[in-house]
Amino acid sequence: MAKTKKNQDTEGQILEAAKEVFERKGMEGARMQQIADEAGINKAMLHYYYRSKQLLFEAVFKNAFALLAPQLNKVLNDDSSIEDKVKKFTSNYITFISEHPYLPNFIVQELNRNPKFFDKIQQSDGFPSLEKFNRKVSLEVEAGILKPIDGEQLFINILSLNIFPFLASPLIKGILGLDDEGFKDLLHRRKIAVSEFIINSIKK
Repeated sequence: MAKTKKNQDTEGQILEAAKEVFERKGMEGARMQQIADEAGINKAMLHYYYRSKQLLFEAVFKNAFALLAPQLNKVLNDDSSIEDKVKKFTSNYITFISEHPYLPNFIVQELNRNPKFFDKIQQSDGFPSLEKFNRKVSLEVEAGILKPIDGEQLFINILSLNIFPFLASPLIKGILGLDDEGFKDLLHRRKIAVSEFIINSIKK
């Protein structure tokens, strides 16, 4: 039986509240009562939808990853050049994560806390595949467009340079003396800086 709109609204409210609490407290520090309070419902209602904190955390995590996976897949599997992929990935990723800043820490936190759970995510529809990206890298290396480089290593370089500022934002703000607005400006400028750095390092 399909869920009623009221049930869907309540569940969405719970997931949004849980996301906020997990982001602030982490999996271990979060309490179901805190999530119920954040959602504006009683604890019994929360347990009606999610029997345990682990099940709720997994639901929030899946929703979070479902936002990110299409962004990765779109760039990895289109027919554009590696140079264009680097530019699009960097611009799209920084823009997207700037709108969902909790995602990188949220994903890394769960990967470190419960690596086996990621096996479930890996089997889901839409999980990013590097197969086409790797073939494109190999073709451009053979054509003399790129320096010899392994596609997987290149992908890790792209991901690392884009994700690190979000994971280390308090450290970066502190060292560079930036407030929130200054950090946003830094990220905006980084779209070009990262693209140029990677492209200049791999093109012949």
